[in-house]
Amino acid sequence: MKIYTKTGDKGSTSLFGGKRVLKSDLRIDTYGTIDELNSWIGVLRDQPVNQNRSAALIEIQDRLFTIGSILATEPGNTKVKIPALSENDIMFLEKEIDAQDAVLPPMKFFVLPGGHPSVSFGHVVRTVCRRAERLVIALNQTEPLNEIVIKYLNRLSDYLFMLCRSMSYELNVSETPWKPRM
Repeated sequence: MKIYTKTGDKGSTSLFGGKRVLKSDLRIDTYGTIDELNSWIGVLRDQPVNQNRSAALIEIQDRLFTIGSILATEPGNTKVKIPALSENDIMFLEKEIDAQDAVLPPMKFFVLPGGHPSVSFGHVVRTVCRRAERLVIALNQTEPLNEIVIKYLNRLSDYLFMLCRSMSYELNVSETPWKPRM
């Protein structure tokens, strides 16, 4: 299989199922952002502070490939076999969030992103996740999707926020409170 097909040279691509759409289509932008999110999670996984979370981050990356497959499938096409996303995947994230929450000090303020390069990467990942969620919601308004995708991305952004807090804690980095000027 060659990496280049030349079929996209004029700005279109194929969905799973064969339908051709422009590369600027909202569906393509949406699963492209999921791909970007997956790459950023790879950056997080490569941070030494996350060595003990590598398996969880790989599981999340796998789920993001599943979401990409769901989004890349032509609407209404039931002939294409794609992996499933389930409530168990959401429960996995919730379990991870709860485990982190159990060891972290309670939140008393909004925190400014940063404090350490690994934490800063984490906040970038969290914001890319929120963008992906917004795109999925926009796509869902025009082409209804299984709402578990929205739910998963919402929970994933919560997980990523907690991961940033955990990294700060483990790296002994102070969280900088946001102090609004009034």
